[in-house]
Amino acid sequence: MRFTLGQQERLKSKKLIGKLYEEGKSIKVFPFRMVYIQTEHTSRFPVQVGVSVPKRNFKSAVDRNRIKRLMRETYRKEKHIVYDAVNTPHVFMISYIARDEWNYADLARKMKQLLTLFIAETTENEK
Repeated sequence: MRFTLGQQERLKSKKLIGKLYEEGKSIKVFPFRMVYIQTEHTSRFPVQVGVSVPKRNFKSAVDRNRIKRLMRETYRKEKHIVYDAVNTPHVFMISYIARDEWNYADLARKMKQLLTLFIAETTENEK
């Protein structure tokens, strides 16, 4: 498996994002909150992902963009956990809910926990 995060793997559809926040389920592993939904999408990948950092907590666009870049990087490195376990197409949005910046190592550890919890939740619901 290639450790890339291409354009088709990123969540961009306004309709899907709206549906995600209306009907989606949520899980938290501080400093992340994931809203996910099982749905069909046009991508050839099993999962589409989006990341967000609230402007309320980080006024500077430079800070928000840095955190989003770190979040995408940690997801890119750990996405094999999801790809190996998910059989049906999913869409999810990962939001950063902490009020201060975390370093890369801590974010990577927490992202792995979040994705593992996501797999546990989805396999539990499929049974």
